[in-house]
Amino acid sequence: MKKRGIFKILLFLLILSLIIGASAIAAYWYILVKSNVKVTEDTFIYIKSNSDYVDVLQTLKSENIIDNVATFEWVAQKKQYPSKVKAGKYLVKPGTNNNDLVNMLRSGDQVPVYLEFNSIRTAEQLAERISKQIEADSLSIINLLNDTAFIRNKGFDQYNRISVFIPNTYEIWWNTSAQDLYDKMYSEYQKFWNEDRKNKAKLLNMSPVEVISLAAIIEQETAKKDERPKVAGVYLNRIKMGMPLQADPTLIFAAGDFSIRRVLNHHKEIESPFNTYKYTGVPPGPICVPSISSIDAVLDFENHNYIFFCAKDDFSGYHNFAATYNEHLINARKYQAAMNRKKIMK
Repeated sequence: MKKRGIFKILLFLLILSLIIGASAIAAYWYILVKSNVKVTEDTFIYIKSNSDYVDVLQTLKSENIIDNVATFEWVAQKKQYPSKVKAGKYLVKPGTNNNDLVNMLRSGDQVPVYLEFNSIRTAEQLAERISKQIEADSLSIINLLNDTAFIRNKGFDQYNRISVFIPNTYEIWWNTSAQDLYDKMYSEYQKFWNEDRKNKAKLLNMSPVEVISLAAIIEQETAKKDERPKVAGVYLNRIKMGMPLQADPTLIFAAGDFSIRRVLNHHKEIESPFNTYKYTGVPPGPICVPSISSIDAVLDFENHNYIFFCAKDDFSGYHNFAATYNEHLINARKYQAAMNRKKIMK
């Protein structure tokens, strides 16, 4: 009888332990393994620099990322995440569980940003475009570009400060600061100006910044990539002759009015170092951020005897080229007549 009682007690304890064990396993599975995110598609979350655990928790709540705050916090505490918060852009996929989410955030396993900037006219536009892609705001970027001591240390000045930005696709972290951004661009600038490009610039008796400044004019003169080497040849011929570049896009830049479609005589009187009707040589800096296509068009210019060019009157975007002023006048009158027909007066 006693043995049977002991057996019942042991059986009861065994069953109890199994129940407790099963409950523990179920709780472990629920807290750690069971999907605990609400997202139904790939979702990005942004943890700002200097954020603490409370900030992260608020972000996860406000972005409606986690399903159960208590279970997430339990895992976060066990893995000591509150003391290991890392800024960045993180990708949360559907089906992510607490354990994987905490591990990703704690390790700083963020996804990169593929930074791009094209068709930029000014430093302010550049700062605004970049600030939409990374954490650094436009004010911090433009303040750095206005820091004469900083940019002088990199070999640039107030006129050519945006020369360091070569349009391309760059892989960087979202939480990149303004200074880290400039350092990254400077590093890429040095890579871009390899020995081959530097040697071609030397043959033109031009510095990399001067090449970029001329390339910026070509960028604004024609959107046709196949025509850019020919346009570059025109300007290089003028430089050899000591003739002013007389580039209309530089007057538009000097005027600060990018809506101008027709450059008139009064624009040629603007007092500015960028007025290439008044001052010979390449401007002191670029009038836009030129594409690699335009930079290489200068370095690999087309060798010819053209000194003038004028937009074609069919508005195709291409130009007529001329070796003499009389030829150029004929082309210019055709284009002016076409402008008048379309009533483009300014």
